[in-house]
Amino acid sequence: MTLECFPMTPSPPRMVSGRPERDWMDDFAGRHPYRCLPLTMANTTGWELLCPFGFEAEWDGRLGADAIQLRPDADALHFDHFAQSHFTEGVLTFHTGWMFRTPEGWGMRASGPPNRAKHGIAPLEGVTETDWLPYPFTMNWRFTAPGVIRFEKDEPFCFLQPIPHHRIERFQPVRRSIDDDGDLARQYRKWSEVRTDFNTRMAAGDPEAVKEAWQKFYFRGEFPDRIAQAPDTHVNKRRMSPLPDAPEPAAPARAHVGFTTWSAQGAAKGAFDRDKT
Repeated sequence: MTLECFPMTPSPPRMVSGRPERDWMDDFAGRHPYRCLPLTMANTTGWELLCPFGFEAEWDGRLGADAIQLRPDADALHFDHFAQSHFTEGVLTFHTGWMFRTPEGWGMRASGPPNRAKHGIAPLEGVTETDWLPYPFTMNWRFTAPGVIRFEKDEPFCFLQPIPHHRIERFQPVRRSIDDDGDLARQYRKWSEVRTDFNTRMAAGDPEAVKEAWQKFYFRGEFPDRIAQAPDTHVNKRRMSPLPDAPEPAAPARAHVGFTTWSAQGAAKGAFDRDKT
């Protein structure tokens, strides 16, 4: 299938394949979060749009469009065509710089980068019918409190993920007892038994369990004690096709985690003013 990407500006934000790295995951002892396959698969199942330059945004808590002040870095060109206060209510709007066209029946989910929290502001997710829409969508974030946030250059501000938005409506949730499926019940109980035993041995400092460190059944696509055969569709690493001619991305920029509340800023300014008198 083809994802058509139409640049709307001469130099749109870089679009790169989703990357597994997250700074908070790196900071864990032993980088343990990378052992969680659902996390890394979510991080890589889509494409990132990267900030072309760094900037600060400050929301004073009021609801008008003028309540957000933007301060781009000195090297920022055409900043007004990238980020602005448009929708009011503490919402920061990014123009993606692209228009996308997906195959019939597929839409585009635009969100913040998965598993990459940003203090003081939260991404707003949207699903757009990009199989027919003749104009681009925006990516929006909403402040969670008055204050100052910062996006670094090359920090992801949007995560793109095509979804089969018509087919998903065909699902019909049904409630069933696990005992109605004998094989599933047997596999679950065996997993529970093995998992409980492993955790008990880990807590007791059992050398073999400590050496094993973590159970890799799901990562390897295996059942405990091989009581059944996992499907051939299992994957433990995903690499989305890159946009042709796009430069290889560097390591993702660390998210700027500092957040100054508006009230704290006021207190700090007051202290500064007192120091000058």
